[in-house]
Amino acid sequence: MINRVISTTLNEKISSGKAIILIGPRQVGKTTLIKSVLKDKDYLFLEGDDPTVRNILTNPNTKQLKSIIGDYKIVFIDEAQRIENIGITLKIITDQFKSVQLFVSGSSAFELNNQTNEPLTGRKWEYKLYPISWKELEDNIGYVKSTQQLELRLLYGMYPDVINNPGDEIEVLNQLVNSYLYKDILAFSGIRKPDVLEKLLKALALQLGNEVSYNELSRLIGVNKGTIESYIDLLFKSYVIYRLPSFSRNLRNEIKTNQKIYFYDTGVRNAIIGNFTPLNSRADTGAIWENFLISERLKKLSYSKLRNGQYFWRTKQQQEIDYVEEKSGKIFGYGFKWNPKAKIKIHKSFIETYDSQIKVINTDNFRELIGFTE
Repeated sequence: MINRVISTTLNEKISSGKAIILIGPRQVGKTTLIKSVLKDKDYLFLEGDDPTVRNILTNPNTKQLKSIIGDYKIVFIDEAQRIENIGITLKIITDQFKSVQLFVSGSSAFELNNQTNEPLTGRKWEYKLYPISWKELEDNIGYVKSTQQLELRLLYGMYPDVINNPGDEIEVLNQLVNSYLYKDILAFSGIRKPDVLEKLLKALALQLGNEVSYNELSRLIGVNKGTIESYIDLLFKSYVIYRLPSFSRNLRNEIKTNQKIYFYDTGVRNAIIGNFTPLNSRADTGAIWENFLISERLKKLSYSKLRNGQYFWRTKQQQEIDYVEEKSGKIFGYGFKWNPKAKIKIHKSFIETYDSQIKVINTDNFRELIGFTE
């Protein structure tokens, strides 16, 4: 098992008097991680996918919960979003059983958050788990082996099962996309036209690295703009896609409202369009590299508890910076290039307006951006 960065944080929060909640997409290792944290401890495991568990944890009273928990001091409820009114149940356990440490995992962030935000206010530590990060991979297999795998990771992504099954990556990814990717969205959102969802995902995958127009997507797919907006919101909340807004503060000609959409995992993106062609033979290598760096930077910021703003920058004259980050009021610009010899345009208006600099990130120096320095 690849050691996860966040495991230290979870260990530190045990016996804190609050529920520890771990959310994220399916198949990223939430259950495995929590079980590894609890490997030397005696705990009660309750599986939310089990109909019996769902039944007994739906609207139980304190007496019933006492019978369920018994003498256990640690309770782990897995796939908690499957249990109706789970937020109230978790609140009762946290309030009435002070000596019990509660662990909760949930794959559907939008459903779990809707149920737990209000009941567990002030009663929880909530963390997100993503596919394996580059730092986690390199810490596990070493600098040389991870560097040798860079192109494979851009093509096939960072899901644990993909990494652990070399040679079968495409089969694993196709199963992931077809069996798990849409499961929570279709189960909890009331979407009646999964074909529209699939068309939208393919359109977004093909537009990777470009600004997204909801009106254009509406015309392309044949549904109204409101449907596009709601579906994209669901895909975001279920950790399939990630939205990068435009950065604008001072210049009149800056693009102020547009956004770019990236995938949390490049392997999932490539599986959606069915393209695993080597990077030196495809036209979207730059976009894949850009997606990889932005998703890896997101993991770094999340695990480090850094709330830096993440943006892209463009003007109406097509001046563009791939990635902009705002940290404590300071602005940092980055240009992404797969080829270390490639140059970027230096936009003086951005540098002068924001007292910033623009750094080129390529295959030679990418480690400093995504996990090995602040």
